Parts: sequence; structure tokens; C-alpha cells
Amino acid sequence: MTAQPPEPSPRHVPSGELRASHDDREAVVEQLRDAAAEGRIDPDELDSRLEQALKSKTYAELAALTADLPRADPPESRPPLVLKGGLHGASRGPGRWEVPGRVIAHGGLGGVKVDFTRAECRLSEVAVEAYGETAGVTIVIPDGWTANTGGVDPGIGVLRGKTTPDRLPGTPLIRLTGSGGMGGVVVRHPNRWERRKLQGNSARGQVY
Repeated sequence: MTAQPPEPSPRHVPSGELRASHDDREAVVEQLRDAAAEGRIDPDELDSRLEQALKSKTYAELAALTADLPRADPPESRPPLVLKGGLHGASRGPGRWEVPGRVIAHGGLGGVKVDFTRAECRLSEVAVEAYGETAGVTIVIPDGWTANTGGVDPGIGVLRGKTTPDRLPGTPLIRLTGSGGMGGVVVRHPNRWERRKLQGNSARGQVY
């Protein structure tokens, strides 16, 4: 009697036929929007591809929508964002920007502000090195994000962590290291004026 070949295991299903998750579809949506912003696809084609992406059920269906687009580097592999206060200060945000895996801020004489309130972050954790130096470093994070400040040496300045401990699911952790220097390091949520500005921008549909 001839032996029958074993039945294929579900684990041997080609990867392209595996079911896509909500996160997989959202990642493709973001890539398509980035491509449109860069002029690689026109608005009508963007709408068509977005509709297909939201209806896609497998990896293969999603891959077909981005096959003709450059592959974006994952955020964690990108070079760090380095901000130096110098004489006149430096800032990042509150406009739209994509967060790399590492941010380095030197307060210098002018100070540095890093505002994550409208940033796009696809990471579960972001390493931020903050050196207050003379003028200090201020870090603003959205509600629902949290910061771990245990790696910061306050020095002769101050370290003020004014954030809530409640971290919402799917939001990143800001892991702070560095030193306060003379100017200190502050991490907080938006203040009243910043919240009003954010609400005003949202109401006008402002895009950065």
C-alpha cells in the first residue's frame, strides 16, 4: 500500500495569503499618504488605493498597493534627530513630523523645545537624551503618553516631570536620559495656551 503524503499544515500557508491586521492596513494607509505628499501618486489614485487598503484582507493584497513605491526605512533605523540650542534656540514641532527612535537635545544658550503633540510616532518607545546646559530643554508630550525620567541626572539644575502616569494603549513611552545642567529639563503635557492653539489648528484643518 502506497503511503499518502501528509496533509499540509496551516503553518505552511504562503505569507502573502496570511490575514492582515488593522495595524497592517493602517501602516499601508500611512505609506500611501506619504507617497501622495511627495507627489508620487495623485489625489484620485490615493483615494482609490486607500479604499482598497481598508478593504484588503491579506498581506498580498496590501503589498500590491505599494509595490511601485519606495520602501520606507523603519523609524528605529533612521538617524537620530539632533537639536542644539546654540545662541538662538531650536525647536521641533508642534507641526507634523515623524519621530525617529532617538532624539538628542542640547539646550545650549538659547534652549531647546521638543513638541510631540502633533508628531507621528510608530514606535512603542522613544529614547530622548536631554542636556539642559545653560538654557534648558523642554519636552511636550500628548495626553496619554508617559515619560520615564529615571535616567536623567538633575545636576545643579532641575528635573520637572509634569506628566500623568496613565499610559493609553498604543502610545509610546518617552525614555529620558541625560543631565539637567544649569537650565534643567522639563517634560510635560501641553499647557493651556498650547492646547488652545492645537484646538484652533484642528478647527481650521491646518496641515503642517
